[in-house]
Amino acid sequence: MSEHLHIERDAGLLTLRMQRPDKKNALTRAMYAGMAEVLDEAARDAAVRVVLLSGDEHCFTSGNDVADFLQAPPSGLNSEVFQFMRALFDFPKPVVAAVAGPAVGIGTTLLLHCDLVYVSRDAQLKMPFVNLGLCPEYGSSLILPRLLGHARAAELLLLGQSFSGEQAAAWGIANQALDDGPATLAKARAMALRFLELAPSAVADSKRLMRAPDREALRRVIEEEGVLFSQRLRSPEAVEALSAFMQRRKPDFSRFA
Repeated sequence: MSEHLHIERDAGLLTLRMQRPDKKNALTRAMYAGMAEVLDEAARDAAVRVVLLSGDEHCFTSGNDVADFLQAPPSGLNSEVFQFMRALFDFPKPVVAAVAGPAVGIGTTLLLHCDLVYVSRDAQLKMPFVNLGLCPEYGSSLILPRLLGHARAAELLLLGQSFSGEQAAAWGIANQALDDGPATLAKARAMALRFLELAPSAVADSKRLMRAPDREALRRVIEEEGVLFSQRLRSPEAVEALSAFMQRRKPDFSRFA
């Protein structure tokens, strides 16, 4: 288990917290593997009724740890990041997310697979895939155009435009925007605890029915995105963008057709 994950159990509530504040909770392969392991075990554990996924009151996650990705980019659908994606996608119980501060890349797209999402008003959500020479992931190329319409989804996915927690709530990506980080974490926890009062099988059946109509189509899209994302990580455009990020300079795409 990664040292940067903190697990708490309170009756049937399992809290999974990303805890790497010096790196803005940037996600490493070990963190992805650990989160997948926690979710898979929680899915089998009848004592767990709901999972609360969070960062801290200042930051959800800045996305992938670029240095970790450059050292060993995911090479296929069995890599750690895709293990986590599958674990969350297939998780049969409710997942509540609490988002304060930055939520970058997969920090935003994973919210599309949670059941309840609470954000701070000043949260900064962003999916800068194209900006890094990459492509959308985790089903975002299917979910966001359907949820927001093509025009708004294009701003977010093709331009990598950031948006606030308040906008996320207004657009239906989040349930509610709260005043600040502490209020967001408290609200998410309170809503997660409500599931402990409900019939667990009825909740699980209802979640399954809500997800069922597009489930297999979405799974195929996630896999297609994943294959292309892995390929693009090795593309000259991505190498330039990620190298520029590490060198704190603006990428130069002028030589690419």
